[in-house]
Amino acid sequence: MEDKKRIATLTLDDGRTLELPILSGTLGTDVIDIRGLNKLGLFTYDPAFFSTSSCMSRITYIDGDAGLLYYRGYPIEQLAKHSDFLEVSYLLLNGELPNVEQYAAFAKRMTRHTMVHEQLARFYQGFRRDAHPMAVMVGVVGALSAFYHDSLDIEDPAHRELSAMRMLAKVPTIAAMAHKYHIGQPFMYPKNKFSYAENFMYMMFGTPTEDYVPNPVLTRALDRIFILHADHEQNASTSTVRLAGSSGANPFACIASGIAALWGPAHGGANEAALKMLEEVGDISRVKEYVQGVKDKKYRLMGFGHRVYKNMDPRAAVMRETCYEVLKELKLENHKLFELAMELERVALSDPYFIDHKLYPNVDFYSGIVLRALGIPVNMFTVIFAVARTVGWISQWNEMIADADHKIGRPRQLYRGATRRDYLPLDQR
Repeated sequence: MEDKKRIATLTLDDGRTLELPILSGTLGTDVIDIRGLNKLGLFTYDPAFFSTSSCMSRITYIDGDAGLLYYRGYPIEQLAKHSDFLEVSYLLLNGELPNVEQYAAFAKRMTRHTMVHEQLARFYQGFRRDAHPMAVMVGVVGALSAFYHDSLDIEDPAHRELSAMRMLAKVPTIAAMAHKYHIGQPFMYPKNKFSYAENFMYMMFGTPTEDYVPNPVLTRALDRIFILHADHEQNASTSTVRLAGSSGANPFACIASGIAALWGPAHGGANEAALKMLEEVGDISRVKEYVQGVKDKKYRLMGFGHRVYKNMDPRAAVMRETCYEVLKELKLENHKLFELAMELERVALSDPYFIDHKLYPNVDFYSGIVLRALGIPVNMFTVIFAVARTVGWISQWNEMIADADHKIGRPRQLYRGATRRDYLPLDQR
């Protein structure tokens, strides 16, 4: 889109001025293009980049104040209700929803890449059995570049597309193998007859001794979790993937860097923290006491509030509904943690303190309960997040590489270390 010519004028205390263009997106906040600051020998100071737009993107839009999340313009709640993860993946990668023929071709191509090289499977034996699955994910995903040399030319769109398909298809297999290795069970190879979510559940929970029959309610719940976590704009892990990719690193290495960033508890561990909090509360009778303790700074309320959303997280309502569907299917409607979560949500949202501070439930508040009900162990929670987010990372990486104007990332710093000092020999210090 062509920006209207609007400017912001920066005036320094020495009288110098600089006109900076104001750019507008199709949605969202206007931004000031500060690239011209180097003419004055200046740059900005913005720790954690809270006020900095690091790129121009057409993939995901978030309005935190209004509680909106769009993938390529489509509201997340519509996609979660009507779509499936493969269709959403096609949308994120290509910009449009597929027609019937495109969807069938995409799904068929995906099934051709779900297996991993047999030598790659032997990599797992180099890890301790008690290694965290995220450590395994970082290592094995990064190692993919040692096996697929025919798709590493990032300047070739065909290579980028092939790498994307391989990554999206193989990450669930790698993740399920990490779980199987951890618990000492044999790897389950993917089956082409299963859908994306069914295949993952089969590889996680199937055994050679008996046939695995997918439960459609449970696999639909997992598919919905994948959709809700597929992309989330320029978060820490996505920004890491883009920064690694800006150097020209191969896509497998870039995705491994995203997994490493996601591993941090402040990013990918929120649903585990929310689940632990509910366990600490323990009983509905303690909810009011706990809520008061949060207001008194005695406890931390996990699963409420969000760095971006200052209103309801649009994914939270979908996850709450999904949680109920899963527990009902498993005949766990009276599940203690779910009842506790519902009561905690009710009490908190009727309290002026939480309303005034805009502390609403986020997607992590209920997703931990859902994952546990599905049989996913806690140490795999962040791995599930990584499986879902892989398509977002690939889409963001590909968008950046395809941009003819992309450059290697090089943040600046405000230096407050020692000024010039002269070296003294050891015996003179």
